[in-house]
Amino acid sequence: MPHWLSLIAAVLVGAVAAGTAFYIVGRRLLSRAATVAATERERLLEEARQRLTLAAKEDLIQAREALEHDLSRRRLDLDSRETTLQQHAAAHEERDRELERRDQKLLDRERALAGREQDARTRLEQIAGLSAQEAKEELMRRLEDEARSEAAALVRDIREQARKNSEREAKKIVALAIQRIAVEHTAESTVAAVALPNDDMKGRIIGREGRNIRAFEAATGVDVIIDDTPDTVVISCFDPVRRAVGKLALERLIADGRIHPGRIEEIVKKAKADVDAGIVEAGEQAVYDIGIRGMHPELVKLVGRMRYRTSYGQNILEHSKEVAWLAGIIAAELKLDVQLAKRGALLHDVGKVLTHEHDGTHVQLGVEVATKHGEHPTVINCIAAHHDDAAHESPISVIVQAADAVSGSRPGARREAFETYVKRLTQLEQIAGEFAGVEKVFAIQAGREVRVVVTPNAIDDGKASELSEQIARKIERELQYPGQIKVVVIRETRAVDFAR
Repeated sequence: MPHWLSLIAAVLVGAVAAGTAFYIVGRRLLSRAATVAATERERLLEEARQRLTLAAKEDLIQAREALEHDLSRRRLDLDSRETTLQQHAAAHEERDRELERRDQKLLDRERALAGREQDARTRLEQIAGLSAQEAKEELMRRLEDEARSEAAALVRDIREQARKNSEREAKKIVALAIQRIAVEHTAESTVAAVALPNDDMKGRIIGREGRNIRAFEAATGVDVIIDDTPDTVVISCFDPVRRAVGKLALERLIADGRIHPGRIEEIVKKAKADVDAGIVEAGEQAVYDIGIRGMHPELVKLVGRMRYRTSYGQNILEHSKEVAWLAGIIAAELKLDVQLAKRGALLHDVGKVLTHEHDGTHVQLGVEVATKHGEHPTVINCIAAHHDDAAHESPISVIVQAADAVSGSRPGARREAFETYVKRLTQLEQIAGEFAGVEKVFAIQAGREVRVVVTPNAIDDGKASELSEQIARKIERELQYPGQIKVVVIRETRAVDFAR
């Protein structure tokens, strides 16, 4: 082997030995450093643990001191309150003892007064000659008379004041409503006149041996009156529908010129159909004019039939429309439901158009038909209460009744038979004369006012007011009348003496 290779090999061997030595020394140094670091870490952790423990102990000590301070403060407060309560309890006990002493004094005084009262009552009974019960009854009677007199006077004053205010407002509203209604109302008669082109037509209407007029009267149910009135024939019938059919049929026969029994039957049949169609049209037109929506078709038809019905000579359809307008205006002034007021007013007399096949008064029939067709309860009450047959359940029913009275009391709107008029006046005087203490009764102003003269010794001022109210209520219960009736009780005391 060459020398230089030996040197290189020796150097390499030495380098390897040196590296190995360095590696061993390095590992020992690293192991020692790791041991030292672990020891230092343990030491640091222990120091941190000790510091945290000390801090926690200090916080615990501070919290305990604060709690003890708060508890001592609260203990002092409780001691103070306990002392105050003990003082209050002592004061209440003292007050209770004082009240007991007062109660005892009052009981003693009450016993003493009771004894004195008994002695006084005994002496009064001896002096007056009355027992305690009799004196008590006499005192109660006098007190009752005084209270009744004062109550009557108070009621009279309150009623007078309320009447003044209510009359002023009511007159204002009713006057406004009447001013806004401009309708022509006159009593209708039971006859209808048919104009003829000439007097020769009368003979054609009568026919040979009267066969035409007999056929016409049999087909229509009316009476044809032919007299000396020029160019005029009169049709008479109490049924307005028949009268309307007869008039229409006769006018068409006259216009056609062919008058014989067969043609009469044909024309009368067409006239009846036209009148029936006109009834429906009149109902629809009335509902449209009033401004009512959603009414049942059967009720609309009944409204149309009002066109051919009258009450005391007043056309019911025109009367119902006027009542509806009046009720609507008054309801609007009072901020009430205008639609319900108009509806109740238009249907208030619907029972009058039902035929004889239905039993009951027109109020009962109206309520039944309105209920059957689903009308509003307020509308049904308007029908039931417009003659005071039922209680008023809403202000609207009162408005409908007032509007009905206004429409029926218009001058010329209705006519009344003389016998009925005299009978009503007689009944008014009889009703007022049935009360005790009444001396004379006078029905004046066409039955719109009743003046009652009473015996002054039997009726005083307080009882006079009560008597007028009792008479008015009895008239409302037992009579039917348009408008209102004023009851005036007159009490007159006269003192007469002579100078000789």
